[in-house]
Amino acid sequence: MENKKLSEVENIKESSRYLRGSIEASLENELTGAFFPDDTQLIKFHGFYQQTDRELDSERKQQKLEPLYSFMIRIRVPGGRMSPAQYLRLNELTTLYGSQTLKITTRQAIQIHGIYKKNLKAVIRGFNEVKMDSIAGCGDVNRNVMAPINPYLSPAHKEVVEDALLISAHFTPRTTAYYEIWINGEEQKSAKPDEEPIYGKTYLPRKFKIALAIPPHNDTDIYANDIGIVAIVEDGQLLGYNILAGGGLGMTFGMPETYPRLADMLGYISRADLILVCEAILTTQRDWGNREDRKFSRLKYTIDRVGLALFKLEVESRAGIRFLPEREFIFSRNGDHYGWSENVDGTSNYLLFVEGGRIADDVGKYRLQIKTALCEIARIQKGDFRLTGNQNILIASISPHNKEAIARILLGYGLTEENHLTALRKNSLACVALNTCPLAFAEAERYLPQLLDRIELLLYEWGLSQEEITIRMTGCPNGCARPYLAEIGLVGRSLGKYNLYLGAAFNGERLNKRYREMLGEDDIINELRPLLADYALNRYEGERLGDFVIRKEYIKPTIKGLDFHL
Repeated sequence: MENKKLSEVENIKESSRYLRGSIEASLENELTGAFFPDDTQLIKFHGFYQQTDRELDSERKQQKLEPLYSFMIRIRVPGGRMSPAQYLRLNELTTLYGSQTLKITTRQAIQIHGIYKKNLKAVIRGFNEVKMDSIAGCGDVNRNVMAPINPYLSPAHKEVVEDALLISAHFTPRTTAYYEIWINGEEQKSAKPDEEPIYGKTYLPRKFKIALAIPPHNDTDIYANDIGIVAIVEDGQLLGYNILAGGGLGMTFGMPETYPRLADMLGYISRADLILVCEAILTTQRDWGNREDRKFSRLKYTIDRVGLALFKLEVESRAGIRFLPEREFIFSRNGDHYGWSENVDGTSNYLLFVEGGRIADDVGKYRLQIKTALCEIARIQKGDFRLTGNQNILIASISPHNKEAIARILLGYGLTEENHLTALRKNSLACVALNTCPLAFAEAERYLPQLLDRIELLLYEWGLSQEEITIRMTGCPNGCARPYLAEIGLVGRSLGKYNLYLGAAFNGERLNKRYREMLGEDDIINELRPLLADYALNRYEGERLGDFVIRKEYIKPTIKGLDFHL
């Protein structure tokens, strides 16, 4: 199953000397704010992307200037855990060198935008000093491992989060290039050559994603991952895991042979076999994945090409185990539970809504001071900050001594649920999109709040303001905000125009399907107005919007990824 013809990116990786390339020469080149073309592929493995301010491109071209290059750094946060000291350092770095804001991703990581090439080393060294890193934040490797956000809820939660951290450590690249280039320079160089015992010289065919979840909460959207891991807990004891494989949401417009896909069930394993099985799945994809055409190089296409049965046999052979029949489980939702909650150890938590994941001041219709408030909390918080897969932040393990002070800060900055946000807004996700993402066709993060203002008028009209409905928007079809798992999905086609998708399951177990194409804002409202009215008047008790639109035949259900375009 070896591919003989390699894509250009594969050749770049092969000759990179374990991700070194000519990155150091690119850094020293003061004639441009950009990296050499081949190096723009390699820096992804180091955790950052080269971008431009697209709104300035034409003006700078007229002035005979090169594009205004800057970089987005994605810091890994395994399992979403970040200490208050780490948060304060990231806030300091973005204030000094970046866009003044932080962006929580849909994979429990965090991004700093707007960093110029000359400041990259200072920023990377800055967060490494507080034991954070960006290696494998991007690139053809296993990305940030997602986990349930609160290990303090029960001993089983703690064990699942610990397993997520073990997986993350196991699949972290072994190359010393990251520390050699960004941290220690010549001191890091060794006479012993680098090795990648898991990845090999060319790493994976494409990115790879792993997530763990504890039913009934699917807040990590495990079906969207290359490996989805479902914890089986009985009577408070973690027994083992159901393993799924082959999820991934990206596609390309005009190419129906590309499609989003949900992960398939492989079966149940013991906890002791978790790392073995994850490595077997990853290395099977390493060896069997498509290295000729990157549009078809994700694990989802490998499984559909060779068949699930053969893939499962290969994984069992490599891991030296046999999958047992899956254990029963039920997911109820894939969103977050906001507000206060209590832990078994007597501490408390507050889950804070962060619209679009953007930690900034003067945001949203209420001009909230989120950045300032979190800094004040971080200075007194003795527990953790935990980033959610829905772009929010859990102020976790608040001691009884600090609870009143933190509650006072939240209330003083208007960050509590007294703002009466609609349930739709609190179940929204958006990618960065314009103006910096080079792949974006349309707005997402900057525009979705404005669109929600108009949709909320329909919700208030029909008494649906507190009805939980998931809505997600992206600026392109790559699916970073998981729009194909939203009951209402909006995917940018061109500036101001979106495809509308309907019919996903509220718990993340079913994809949606395209309902209308190339809609402007008024068109979106006109399509949703009668649909929401019908839902308000004719839904069954407890029926979710995604299920309703299928029952009323607005849309056909998507049974599997290959049916997505049908």
